Amino acid sequence: MSLKRPLLALVLSLFIAFSFIALIQLEKNNSLSLNLNTSFASKFSFYSPTFSIQTSFNDVNKEAQFISVDNSTRTDIYEFIVANPGIQFRGICTGLDIAIGTAEFHLGVLKKAGLISFFRDGKYKRFFASKKFSQKEMRLIALLRHETIREIVKTISSEKTVSHCKLASDLAITSQGLTWQMNRLREEGIIQENYAGLKVTYSLNDLYVKGLPELLFITER
Repeated sequence: MSLKRPLLALVLSLFIAFSFIALIQLEKNNSLSLNLNTSFASKFSFYSPTFSIQTSFNDVNKEAQFISVDNSTRTDIYEFIVANPGIQFRGICTGLDIAIGTAEFHLGVLKKAGLISFFRDGKYKRFFASKKFSQKEMRLIALLRHETIREIVKTISSEKTVSHCKLASDLAITSQGLTWQMNRLREEGIIQENYAGLKVTYSLNDLYVKGLPELLFITER
C-alpha cells in the first residue's frame, strides 16, 4: 500500500505530462503555420495584420510545468473519484477538505488528460474515472446518488413487486411525491408499471436486475 500511492502519482504525472507535451507541440505547429501564412500574405499586401499566439503558448507551457507541482492533491482527487463514482463537485471539495478553486484546477487537468469524465445530472456534474462505466451505468449511478430514488430501487429490488400504496407507506413519502419519482424512473426505463384495476404495482426492468446490486453497493459506501 505504501508503494501504491507514489506509483499512482508517478503514472498520473507522466500521463498528464505527455498530454500537455502533445498540446504544446500542436501549439508550436499552429504557430509555425500561422507565421508562414502571415509571411506569404505580406508579399501581396501593403498591410499585413499581425497575429500573436505567444500568450497562449506561454499559458500552456506554464500549465505543463505545473503538473509536477502538488500532484499529491491531484492523486487524492483521482482516487476519491475512483472510490466514489458519480460524486459531484461539492462532494469532492467536502470529502477531501480542499478549496473550490483548487478542486476546479486539478479536475480540469485530469479531464484534459482524459483520466476522468463527467455526467450531467440536472445542475450537477457527476465525475467518473474514464472508461470505467458505460453511459447507461453512469446514468443509473447518477440517479442512485439521490437518496429517495436509491431507497425506492432498493425496496423494489428486494420485494420484486410492490404496490404504489405500500411503497409510499414504507418510504414515508406522499403518493404524489412517489408518482413524481416513479415517472422519472419509468422514463429512464428502470422500472415497469403493472395495473390491476386501480391498483398499480412496480417491478424492475429485467435489463437492470443483474447489475443493480453492484451499483447500489457503489452508491452506498
